[in-house]
Amino acid sequence: MDWHSTVFELIDMRSFSNLWFWIALAVMWSSTSHWVLGVPFDMVQRARRAGGQTEIDLEDLVRINTNRLLYIGRVSGSWILALACFVLAGLAVVGFGYGIEFAQAVFLLMFPMSLVGLMSLSTAAKIQAEEASGELLRKRLTRHRIWVQMIGMVSIFVTSLWGMYQNFQSSPLG
Repeated sequence: MDWHSTVFELIDMRSFSNLWFWIALAVMWSSTSHWVLGVPFDMVQRARRAGGQTEIDLEDLVRINTNRLLYIGRVSGSWILALACFVLAGLAVVGFGYGIEFAQAVFLLMFPMSLVGLMSLSTAAKIQAEEASGELLRKRLTRHRIWVQMIGMVSIFVTSLWGMYQNFQSSPLG
C-alpha cells in the first residue's frame, strides 16, 4: 500500500464526514456574528454601557466601514454580483446536479454568506442614509447581528441535515 492511499484511508477526504469542514463552518459563523459590518460586537456593547469616547470610536469605525462597503458596492458591485452568481450557480450545478460532495459543501458555505453580504450592504446604506449615531446606530447593528445569527442557525441546520444525508448515503448500510 502506498503513502497516499494510507493517508486517504486514515483521513476521510469527503467534506461532510471531515471534522475540519465542521470546524470551519462553526468558526465562519462565529466570526461572522461577532464582526458586525467590520465592527466587533463587544464594542457595540461597551458603547452602550460606557458612552463617551467609546461611543465616538464606535461611530467612527462604523462610518469608515460603511463608507468602504458602499464604495466597493458602487465601484465594482455589479462585477462582484455577476461573479458571485456565476460561482454559486456553477457550484450548485456541479454539486447537486452531478453529485460532487466538495462543491455541495462549498455552496452550503458560500450561499448563506452571500446573503449576509447583501444584507451588510443594505444595513450600511441605511446607516449612511439616516446618518445613524448613538442609540439608533447600536439598534441597527444589533438588528443586523440578530439577522446574521438567524441566517447562520438556518444555514448550520440545513448543512447538518444535508451532511447527515450524504453520510448515510455513502455508508456501507446506505
